[in-house]
Amino acid sequence: MIVGILGAGQLGRMLALAGYPLGLRFRCFDPMPDSPAAQVCEQIVGSYDDEAALAKFATGLDVVTYEFENVPVAAVRHLAQFAPVYPPPAALEVAQDRLAEKSLFRKLGIPTPNFAAVNDRAGLDAALHEVGLPAVLKTRRGGYDGKGQAVLRTPADVDMAWQQLGGEPLILEQFVAFERELSVIAVRDLVGNFHSYGLIENSHKGGILRLSVPDAALTTAAMDQIALHFIRLLMLQLNYVGVLALEMFEVGGELWANEIAPRVHNSGHWTIEGAETSQFENHLRAICGLPLGYTYARGHSAMLNLIGGVPDVAAVLAVEGAHLHLYGKEARRGRKLGHITLRAEDEQELGEGLWQLQTLVDAAAVG
Repeated sequence: MIVGILGAGQLGRMLALAGYPLGLRFRCFDPMPDSPAAQVCEQIVGSYDDEAALAKFATGLDVVTYEFENVPVAAVRHLAQFAPVYPPPAALEVAQDRLAEKSLFRKLGIPTPNFAAVNDRAGLDAALHEVGLPAVLKTRRGGYDGKGQAVLRTPADVDMAWQQLGGEPLILEQFVAFERELSVIAVRDLVGNFHSYGLIENSHKGGILRLSVPDAALTTAAMDQIALHFIRLLMLQLNYVGVLALEMFEVGGELWANEIAPRVHNSGHWTIEGAETSQFENHLRAICGLPLGYTYARGHSAMLNLIGGVPDVAAVLAVEGAHLHLYGKEARRGRKLGHITLRAEDEQELGEGLWQLQTLVDAAAVG
C-alpha cells in the first residue's frame, strides 16, 4: 500500500519510519521543500490550493492521512475523490475551529471551560460579561504552541488584546487554574475497534510541551476511565479512524477538555520505545485496515522535547534507557528539533534518568 501524508514535518517523518517495517510506502505533500519527512520519503511540493499538485500527489495512493490540523479542509475533501482520507474530514473541520470544538464538547456532555464567541469589539464586551475575568482570548483558527492567544487578567488587558488579535473570529475562554495538564491518546480502526494509551501528564513552558510522563502519579483508575469515556464519545460522534489526542486540564480532581488533535500527538512520542505498539504504527494499522496492536506500556517511560538546541548526543545516549530522535531540522529559537524517550524498569530508575536528561536538555534549550 502507498500512504499519502499531508504535511511533511516530524510527525510525517515518524509515521513513515513506523510504516516501512509493515511494507508500506509513503509520499508526503507540503509547501515547504526539504521538510523533515522528505528525508525519508518522496515529497510533492505545492500549495494546498493547487489542484494539479494535489492530483499528482494522489496518483496511486491507497489512503491519505495528515500530520497536522491546519491542512485546509478543502484540500482534504478534494483528495477524498482519489483515495479514502482518515481521520475523516469532519474531525479536521472541528479541530480547526475552537468554537466548533468547544461546542462539540458541550454537546457530548464533556466538561470544558466556559466560553463565548467574539466577532467584534462589542462582542468581546458581551463575552467578558458572560465568561468573566481572568480569561483567555484566542483566535478561533490557527495558532499553536501558545500562539494566537492573550491572557486577560484585568480590564486593562482588554484593549491591548483586542489590538493584538482583533479583526478575525475569536473565542473567549474562562482562564483555568488547573492542577495538571493531561492528555489521553486512543486509536480506532475501520470497524470500530478501540485501544487507548491511557492518561499522560504534560508539562509546558512558553506554550510549548517540554515533558510527557504516561501513567502519571496521582492518576486514579476512575480518572482514567473518565478520560477513556470522553475520547470514545468523540470518536463515535466523528466516526473517527486513526489516532486521536484529547488534551485536558485537571481541575479539583475533575477532567475538563481543552482541545483535540486529530492526528498522532507530541505527548505520545514515548510510545515509540515505551509501548508494545507505537501511536505511529497503530495510526497506520487503523487507516490501512490492519489489526490494531496492543497499547500496554513496557515498564515506565517519559518523553522530553528538544527545543531550540540539541544536547550532546553522546551524553544523552550514555544515560541508560535513553533513545534520541532528531528531526533533521535546522536549529532555531523555540523550534522542536527532536525528542528523547526514556524507558526504565521502575519509577526510581525513571526519576534518576530524567534528572540526568533534564539537566542536559535545559543546558541546550533555546526558547
